[in-house]
Amino acid sequence: MAANDGEEATVSLVDVLEEDEELENEASAVLGGSDSEKCSFPEGYVKRQALYACNTCTPKGGEPAGVCLACSYKCHEGHDLFELYTKRNFRCDCGNDKFGEMECKLFADKEKLNSGNKYSHNFFGLYCTCDRPYPDPEDEVADEMIQCVVCEDWLHGRHLGCVAPDCVEPQEMICETCMNKAHFLWMYAAQMAVPPVTKVSPCKAEEDVKVEVEHEEEEKMIQNEIQSSPVDEKVQVNGTSSCKRKHQDEIEGSSKDVSCSGCKLKEIKASGKSRIQQGAVFWPGAWRTTLCICADCKIMYADAGVSFLTDEADTVLAYENKGKSTEQAEQPGRDPLMSALDNLNRVQQLEIIHEYNDMKTELKDFLQGFAAEGKVVTPEDIRHFFEQQQSRKRRRANTGQFYCS
Repeated sequence: MAANDGEEATVSLVDVLEEDEELENEASAVLGGSDSEKCSFPEGYVKRQALYACNTCTPKGGEPAGVCLACSYKCHEGHDLFELYTKRNFRCDCGNDKFGEMECKLFADKEKLNSGNKYSHNFFGLYCTCDRPYPDPEDEVADEMIQCVVCEDWLHGRHLGCVAPDCVEPQEMICETCMNKAHFLWMYAAQMAVPPVTKVSPCKAEEDVKVEVEHEEEEKMIQNEIQSSPVDEKVQVNGTSSCKRKHQDEIEGSSKDVSCSGCKLKEIKASGKSRIQQGAVFWPGAWRTTLCICADCKIMYADAGVSFLTDEADTVLAYENKGKSTEQAEQPGRDPLMSALDNLNRVQQLEIIHEYNDMKTELKDFLQGFAAEGKVVTPEDIRHFFEQQQSRKRRRANTGQFYCS
């Protein structure tokens, strides 16, 4: 609502809501794709879900474990929890052998261990190659953290080995370690990944350019060797070199060669494009759809443990969109608050704006306490907050009205 000429400028409730919409959408999207009432264990290894690690029940030095959203509310209320954002192919551990005598309140009949789960230092509240907590009380550098879509670890921007591109388009990042484990991804990166951003200081410009030229020449030599002797190609798998000569000979000496005649990866090799194999790699939206899915490439993905890259539903963006769709389905139509504002006069609208701003400030202060202690906000906590708000409102109403003579 705009102010009239000569009047003090006011911010409408619509402006305030739009300002917070992006953050609210992100939060609801991450949690919206997971069930807050039922333990996810019966669903098996869920393709992607919001997860937490309980530092109270499974502290560092013990066995790593993860719990689903519902169990974080019902079974670990008041505990010291690490928010893990989302993880792929994970089954809720709450109440299994890793938790000793504790039983899950939502689904007690669990297997002793979930052998298919993958764990990392994230489950002990540690992140990045620097193996530090987040937020880090000893880190005075303001730095964002970005998640690798392969290992799903979070890395500081300054520890990526490159400069993160300044782009608003949804992107996925693969860290250098994971790129080297699935070495064929460097070939794709040369053709479709976001070009690396470098910041060259004037004093070292000449030296850095020389090094970059040397890298490019080295890359061309490697590509030429690969193209001239494809049967000797080696692919880096899980940190080891796996020779594919036997597999290549079988393919070339059989009628199955027709299945790979349109292999996109071979076309990329033939193009001769190269890229410095250093630092994290940023990929544009929908880049996964361009990956080759021929029989031989699928085997290569499986060997490198990255078969999920060919599944578009695996992405965090797909998970968030699912959460948003679920929320919209549960709350169809226009926002009731916005509809109500249309029926109020200017004075009433301003009163609501002031009340909303006051509540927003108090709620922010209330939630910051939970964030500082690393606790999960439960529905009971929110209910208690609004009960206090209502109580204060009644006390203000009971003080009576005052008039100026």
